[in-house]
Amino acid sequence: MTALPDWMRPPRAEGWFAEDLDRLPEAPRHTELIDGALVFMLSPQRSWHGHLVTGLTVALMDQAPSGVEVEREMTIRLDARNRPEPDLLLTTDPYDADRTWYAPGDVLLVIEVVSPESAHRDRTVKLRKYAETGIPHYWCIEDEGGAPVVHVYELDEPTRSYAPAGIFRGSLRRPVPFEISLDLDKLTPGRPG
Repeated sequence: MTALPDWMRPPRAEGWFAEDLDRLPEAPRHTELIDGALVFMLSPQRSWHGHLVTGLTVALMDQAPSGVEVEREMTIRLDARNRPEPDLLLTTDPYDADRTWYAPGDVLLVIEVVSPESAHRDRTVKLRKYAETGIPHYWCIEDEGGAPVVHVYELDEPTRSYAPAGIFRGSLRRPVPFEISLDLDKLTPGRPG
């Protein structure tokens, strides 16, 4: 068995805390904290995923009203032991060049594009954790034969859980968190649209 490098050893018996992520320069670029454990993106990302995230970023930036920022691959500090990194988030916090995370109260929408290694976390763990902290909207995007399929959820405030709000193929129109209209087929190369 290979010994762990020193930087991978938790700094305390309780594991890692959210602020520890800012002091791990040796960690891979996409490192998340889930329930006090470091989670690394170890496999290379597929081109489909990268093109989809870029296409969504551009489309949402074009449609976002003043006061709403679109951020890519930034962590959300859900609590002391959870700091996941969604593919995209929409926030009301103004741009800050030195920012490394967002508070859930400033996040309007979280978007996760499912990869084979993140599927369980994106579909269950993160869905529950984002809802429990009050993030009002969650999109989980799946690859269906090369086409994006968007599973949309809205927060049910009394239960602090997400209610399904639709599954979108081809196009997506939503009135919340602001008027959004997307041609999903144009978000990845080689798709008609």
